[in-house]
Amino acid sequence: MAGLPGAARTRSGSPGSSASLPALDGAFLRSPLGGLMGAQAEPPPEHIPRFTLQVLGLLVWALIANTTYHLHAAYSWVMFVSIFFWIVTVLFFMTYLLQLQLKFYVIPWPLVLMIFNAVATILYITAFITCAAAVQPTSWRQWDYNRRAVASFFACLVMIAYGVSTFFSFRAWKGLGSNAATSQVTGHP
Repeated sequence: MAGLPGAARTRSGSPGSSASLPALDGAFLRSPLGGLMGAQAEPPPEHIPRFTLQVLGLLVWALIANTTYHLHAAYSWVMFVSIFFWIVTVLFFMTYLLQLQLKFYVIPWPLVLMIFNAVATILYITAFITCAAAVQPTSWRQWDYNRRAVASFFACLVMIAYGVSTFFSFRAWKGLGSNAATSQVTGHP
């Protein structure tokens, strides 16, 4: 049965054993969700744009941090949202890339990832609106205006990317488009 397409892959050893070292998961990088979370070289099957949340999120908080954001309370919220979700996205990316979710099989990873992406989308909507509304063209420093305007643009892209990730996370959680037995054993479709 192991040679049949869609056959469930099994793990050797006990489910929680830490005898084996983490291995890189190339299939995760080629998946739409993996491509949205990290760098991707080949086109996705659904032909969606491959935004990298780490790079775009990094651009948002780096551009805001390079201004006098501490003088405006609105930018503190944008900084919090962008840095927090950038760090957590990198942690999720590394967890899936190294297949660490297989070590912690008790955690419902597809559900956790879907909730995370939904919350990130909602909070990035607020951060985008806050950032865009706080950009003032009459700023006394032109470079602050430019960086804040570009940060608003990238915050919009990150918001859209998290929304698309929420869609793919929902599909993975519901098991749409994959063998349900395979999704349960491996932790992702």
